[in-house]
Amino acid sequence: MATSIATGALKPKTAVSLSAILNLVGAFLSVEVALTVTNAVIKIQNKDGSPKEELIANGGRALLIIVLSGLVGGIIWNLLTWLLGLPSSSSHALFGGMIGAAIAALGVSGVVWNGTSKLDGVIGKVVLPALFAPVVAGIVAAVGTFLVFKVVAGVAERFTEEGFRWGQIGTASLVSLAHGTNDAQKTMGVITLALIGYSQGNPDSSGSLLFWDDTHGVPLWVKFSAAAAIALGTFLGGWRIIRTLGKGLIEISSPQGMAAEASSATIILTSSHLGFALSTTHVATGSILGSGVGKPGATVRWGVALRMVAAWVITLPAAAIVGAITYYIANGIPTLAGPIVAFALLCALSGYMYWRAQQQKVDSNNVNAEWDDASNSIAPAEAKV
Repeated sequence: MATSIATGALKPKTAVSLSAILNLVGAFLSVEVALTVTNAVIKIQNKDGSPKEELIANGGRALLIIVLSGLVGGIIWNLLTWLLGLPSSSSHALFGGMIGAAIAALGVSGVVWNGTSKLDGVIGKVVLPALFAPVVAGIVAAVGTFLVFKVVAGVAERFTEEGFRWGQIGTASLVSLAHGTNDAQKTMGVITLALIGYSQGNPDSSGSLLFWDDTHGVPLWVKFSAAAAIALGTFLGGWRIIRTLGKGLIEISSPQGMAAEASSATIILTSSHLGFALSTTHVATGSILGSGVGKPGATVRWGVALRMVAAWVITLPAAAIVGAITYYIANGIPTLAGPIVAFALLCALSGYMYWRAQQQKVDSNNVNAEWDDASNSIAPAEAKV
């Protein structure tokens, strides 16, 4: 919703409310990406299809600790980049945390790097989409923006701005729907992994091993909880990220916004259908940059873009390191004390980063304030204390 807010097509709170509803709806449309998360990261089965004994021993303790540690790694990196206003990938933070925890528990062989084909596993389902999706999105948005301005050349700007703002409401809504079909499912996949681990100590539980390959096996409550969580997060408003995307990269106009949103929605929906767990953040950012390149005379703040790309590059390994450290803590302390300590550390670090964010607050009131090129800061000058 960043571009729609930046151009004035939607008021900030209206935009995040609409996006939250459509995220909720989108999460129920498919489970292909959820199965990718469940199957294509941690090697939970042997070649003959039997479960790995080291994961399911002691009531699935090892698998449950891997899931917990992966989530801690992903959440901490997510919050850090949110604090800095960098739209890094929450998807890659999650995958990084899970990969780091899996390596700590099982070694490098515990990760599904390649599956039965080149488009399976972490390489095919995560890494390759991360490389190609933002580039393709940028090219599509650039071409679309260029053509749009060619078509409307000579039309009064006030007419094009007003008309494309209405179009933006539709395309931005489609992006939100697409976001739900991709990102909410990643959480479904993680919960499914936890259920698989839990089922080892509770054979009659709902955590059936059928979850590994059954698209209809994910319980409704799992779908709803993941959908509700992503909708709530959207409604609360990632204002710091919205500000960077809407004001920090380019001074976006309505035709650019519509072209960027249409490009993002197309790529995300296609990837969700194919089960590719790509980053919505990468796609949206690539589209916005492309719309800046495609508009004649537009200025792109490449310094901000480079900071974001740097965050993209280190997201997966950084989250992996945190996930691995968390696994050693959680698994190294016997009984429930280890996981409790890991969770306590997560709460403490999360609370600290939230407190820091309040010192330079960005919300619906100042999200569209002019960007300060001199300080290149996420927080508007008037918001600093």
